[in-house]
Amino acid sequence: MGSMSFNSCKLLILTLLSHSLAASAQDLSPRAYWPSPVGTRVATVGYSHSSGDVIPDRSLPITGVDSSIDAIHLGYRHTLNLWNRTANLTVEAPYVDGTTVGTRDGELNLERQYSGMGDLAATISVNILGAPAMTRQEFGQKRGDFRHILGASLKVVAPTGKYDSSRLISVGANRWAVKAELGYIAVLGPQWVLETSLGTWFFEDNDDFLGLTKEQDPVVTIQGHLIHRFRPGLWASLDVNYYEGGRSTIGGRRLDDLQRDSKIGGTLVFPFATGHVIKLGYTKGSINDSGEDFDVFVVSYQQVF
Repeated sequence: MGSMSFNSCKLLILTLLSHSLAASAQDLSPRAYWPSPVGTRVATVGYSHSSGDVIPDRSLPITGVDSSIDAIHLGYRHTLNLWNRTANLTVEAPYVDGTTVGTRDGELNLERQYSGMGDLAATISVNILGAPAMTRQEFGQKRGDFRHILGASLKVVAPTGKYDSSRLISVGANRWAVKAELGYIAVLGPQWVLETSLGTWFFEDNDDFLGLTKEQDPVVTIQGHLIHRFRPGLWASLDVNYYEGGRSTIGGRRLDDLQRDSKIGGTLVFPFATGHVIKLGYTKGSINDSGEDFDVFVVSYQQVF
C-alpha cells in the first residue's frame, strides 16, 4: 500500500475516531430547563463508561471501529436572576481514559490509548417564558403552577483539553465549539412532564489536524424526554434524540462523513438525604443507521446547596 493511500486511510480513520469523542457531546439531558430557586448551587461528580462501535460509516473504507471509554465528569451549576427570569450557569470539566481500535479491510489496524483532561464547557440558560426568578419560598408556592416553560441556552466548549497534533486521536478537540438551543416543557399532569429541545452545534476550524486544517459543518440536534415524577426529587425519564450534520473538510478535501445518529435511553434520579442526589443513566445508540450499536452507562452524585 503506497504512502498516499496509507495517509488517506489515516485521515479517514482519524475523522471517524475524532467523531467518537464529538458524538459523546450529544448527550441526553432531561430537565435541562426545569426551574429552581435563585441561589441554588449544585456540585456534581460523575462517571461514565462508553463501549461499542463508533461512527462505522458504510460509505467509508472502515470495516470495524470499537471503543472503550471511561470518563470522570466534574460540574457546577448556579441558579441566577437574569432579567427577572430563572437562569442557570453551568461549568463542566471531564477527564477521559479510553482505547479505540479501528481496521480497514483487514489491512490496517489502529489501536490508540488516550487519557487526559477534556475540553472545558460553560453553559448559560434562561427560561424565557413560564418561570420567573423565584426565592425558595416562592418556588415552593409555585411548584404546582408550572404548565408551559420556554427556555434558551448557549453552550461554549473551549479548546483546553489535552491535544497532540501528531497523534490520530486526542482527548481535546483543539477548537472552539458553540451550541445554541431552544427548549420547551409541557406539564401533562401532576406526575408527567414532556420536554423537547432543538439545537445546533457550530465548530471553529482546527488548524493543526495532522498538519492540515479541519473544517466541520454544523450539527443539528433534537431531543425529547417523557418524565414521570414520583415525588419531589424522585423522578425517571425516557429519553430519545437525533442529530445530523458535521460533514468534514480536511486539507481542502471534502469527506463523506455525515453524522447521523439516534439514541434512546433512560434516567433515574433519587435523593437519599437532604441535599444529596444519585443519578443513574443508560443510553443505547446506532450510528448512521448501520445497525452497529454503542452503550453508555452513567452514574453521578450531586450535592445541592
